[in-house]
Amino acid sequence: MAKIIGIDLGTTNSCVAVLDGDNAKVLENSEGARTTPSIVAFTAEKDVLVGQSAKRQAVTNPTNTVFATKRLIGRKFTDDVVQKDVSMVPYKILAADNGDAWIEAQDKKMAPPEIAARILMKLKKDAEAYLGEEVTEAVITVPAYFNDSQRQATKDAGKIAGLEVKRIINEPTAAALAYGMDKKSGDRTVAVYDLGGVRLTCQSSKSLKLMVSTNSKCYQQTVILSWVVKILICASLISWPMSLRKKIAWIYTTIHWLFSV
Repeated sequence: MAKIIGIDLGTTNSCVAVLDGDNAKVLENSEGARTTPSIVAFTAEKDVLVGQSAKRQAVTNPTNTVFATKRLIGRKFTDDVVQKDVSMVPYKILAADNGDAWIEAQDKKMAPPEIAARILMKLKKDAEAYLGEEVTEAVITVPAYFNDSQRQATKDAGKIAGLEVKRIINEPTAAALAYGMDKKSGDRTVAVYDLGGVRLTCQSSKSLKLMVSTNSKCYQQTVILSWVVKILICASLISWPMSLRKKIAWIYTTIHWLFSV
């Protein structure tokens, strides 16, 4: 029986894992790394580069190097997030006939699921190289805030890549499930914070029965968490020199601004 792979299709990086006995193992890609940059490039020679090879040539081929397409998948061109990206990314984002956000590279128009499928194809190939057998089924994680359209678009990307997507799971839900797998007894509630490259989300889990559900209040409290982090930083550095504290505060503020949505 062929193994089902687990895929974290991330905005910045992606990775693939399989169950090795009772433990999950994150697989190394063909470059020897455990994560693959979620970048796809289209060259003038009609070659398609995925991952690290695409990242290396991004400086010399910016308009045809596509990244962060997870922010576009399942969204309309008029969406505020899409409009923000239009003014930020070097490649071209345009409106499809149905109003969806599409991408143009090397004079070819593509839907975001097509780009995601290229990344999934590489992860699938890397998994097959490790397992020594064909892989046809996968479980893919998505952000907790993804709507039905975005989840379906992710499944479509899997289908294009030759994968039957057995389940779409929220990223913090997957973490909560992994935490509860080895907890044989005792009822407890666990809050799992997913500090992603774009958003901070939260999920709650009752690990006894491995029942995981979205906690909307917990999600809303992520803003409060950011302030808690600030307070803890200030408290822990209270005895540090003022000049050093100012530098750290400036770095934190800059990072917070860069990754805010």
